[in-house]
Amino acid sequence: MQMLYNSDSYVVVQFDVPGASEDAAPRRGGFEIVDKLARKEIFIEGAVAESFQRGVQELVRQGPSEEVIDDYIAGFTALAQQPVVLH
Repeated sequence: MQMLYNSDSYVVVQFDVPGASEDAAPRRGGFEIVDKLARKEIFIEGAVAESFQRGVQELVRQGPSEEVIDDYIAGFTALAQQPVVLH
């Protein structure tokens, strides 16, 4: 688990779970995106996570502002259904 991004609006955490043995199984994981303002979260994996990662890498190459990154993340959090619960 590694926090990749933290703004006033969003937190993005990457989860990387190794397979049973490094040679036999592919790595699993994804990204948890928390929308702080809507108090909802989403976990993306597979092709969606790969698309998200490629998009972020392209944005980073361009040297974007926090607003540009937040706008990109908002496209993924629009699907968030899981409420953030603190306990």
